Amino acid sequence: MSGLQKALLLPTKQGQFTLGDVPIPTPGSGELLVKIESTGLNPLDWKVREYGIVREDYPVLLGYDAAGIVEEVGPNVQGFAKGDNVCFQAGPTNSYCAFQQYALAAVHVTAKIPSNITFDEAVSVPSGINTAAMGLFAHDITVYGAKLSPPWKDAGIGKHAGKPILILGGSSCVGHFTIQVARLSGFSPIITTASLHNTDLLKSIGATHVLDRNLSADALHAEITKITKQPIELVWDSISEPSTQNMAYDLTSPGGTLVLVLWDTIDPAKKAAQPGKNVIAHIGADFAVWEDGTGTWQALPKLLENGSIKPMRTEVSEGGLNGIVPGLERLKNNRVSAAKLVVHPQETV
Repeated sequence: MSGLQKALLLPTKQGQFTLGDVPIPTPGSGELLVKIESTGLNPLDWKVREYGIVREDYPVLLGYDAAGIVEEVGPNVQGFAKGDNVCFQAGPTNSYCAFQQYALAAVHVTAKIPSNITFDEAVSVPSGINTAAMGLFAHDITVYGAKLSPPWKDAGIGKHAGKPILILGGSSCVGHFTIQVARLSGFSPIITTASLHNTDLLKSIGATHVLDRNLSADALHAEITKITKQPIELVWDSISEPSTQNMAYDLTSPGGTLVLVLWDTIDPAKKAAQPGKNVIAHIGADFAVWEDGTGTWQALPKLLENGSIKPMRTEVSEGGLNGIVPGLERLKNNRVSAAKLVVHPQETV
């Protein structure tokens, strides 16, 4: 397949998104060409434009979650065929990004979509499950995970039974999937913070306790001690703003592990006063570490089919690729709660 396609480009660092035409890429070894039916929006997309972070190869395409139909299969690919419905972790470079109508997908971060899952549901999964799994289970990679055992490998189901976990930001995309993976791993209690109107939703996917995201650090600690007397050896900060990082560090027990999804901005004085806590700056955008042996992508189709992993609720930002900019404004202004915003690139006019 050849020709041009519609794409939403960021021409310059901290510039303005522009709709334009770019070539449709050709799949190489280990790659698929996918006609994108649904693209998911992430906070990282607006942060790249706002702060000039992550990408330097301008003009750039963004978009890190995609679902669609396999259009072409590259050399040395097994298990995929033209016409398959798939979802994949998009990025990091333009040909692989999701703010366009066709993109390349690397097969090791691609999964077939079972028949009970729609494209919109499927596109809520890739970056969330990938970040959750790698942050908890990855071993010996550039950005380290907590080195636990995946529940879908080596009899890992329930392996961490009876151990508490605290997840800040449970209604975020990453929080949504971290809760579910923690449930499969047996963690209990699974304590999360969120807006309280999301309590029923978060309990339906595995949270045992939902605490108000607006609680102070002292008030949150007091509530946690009512739930469990065990030390909180694993804390996951799905938000990772400076305020939540410092709070999360305080709540991590001595010798415990705090997993962040952005760069470490914890107060050095706090670290000096509370030594011995492990901080993992697990940057979801560090795409070099995708191939880590957790087996997530091989297990994902069955996990979705049998309901062990549930997609997020989705909301469509209308207008095809033209719906991305208003969607990112909603994310930036915290006007999306417990949902994944999606656009349909093929509807672009």
